[in-house]
Amino acid sequence: MQSVALIDYGSGNLRSAEKALVRAADGTAEIVVTCDPAAILAADRIVLPGVGAFAACMRAFQARPGLEEALTEAVRVKQRPFLGICVGMQLTATRGLEFGETKGLGWIAGDVRRIEPSDPAAKVPHMGWHELVDPRGPPLIAGIGTAPMYFTHSFAFYPDDPADVAAYVDHGGKFPAAVAKANVAGVQFHPEKSQSAGLALLARFLEWRP
Repeated sequence: MQSVALIDYGSGNLRSAEKALVRAADGTAEIVVTCDPAAILAADRIVLPGVGAFAACMRAFQARPGLEEALTEAVRVKQRPFLGICVGMQLTATRGLEFGETKGLGWIAGDVRRIEPSDPAAKVPHMGWHELVDPRGPPLIAGIGTAPMYFTHSFAFYPDDPADVAAYVDHGGKFPAAVAKANVAGVQFHPEKSQSAGLALLARFLEWRP
């Protein structure tokens, strides 16, 4: 049975994500909630959640001894399939521009910056159910089509290379809702809160062979 490391660094919708992954796995994978470097290196897949401000999440992430090094080795060297959720996705960027400039993991080149809808009626934070626009890339994202997902955020990840955008969302203008590059994928929305469509995405992640 494959194992999935769900990273616990004190900043994430952890229990909801765990329950959703267990349900999506349906007995085919062991979900391990951990920040232990050895467990991360032993895992077949990795999920990084995140809720809150980019800088605060990055500080919490880096405060766990050996976590960044183990995650980098598992994802970048061993090429384990990786899924970032919300701020967990944003941390894969080059930098975040929330409350100043904070260096990210740099796995996908780009910036995390505040969304600025061109329509004044589109409020920030962007919250609620919205359909995906132009889903593409790996099957875990392209395969779910334009299903509505649940969003709650004020900042979004804008990759330098448009080819790294796997889906958009339109909220007073389009901005990235998902990113993907090689074995690294991330979603701005919360699949653990997105009912059947979110579970379908997580199930596809568990089968993903990048």
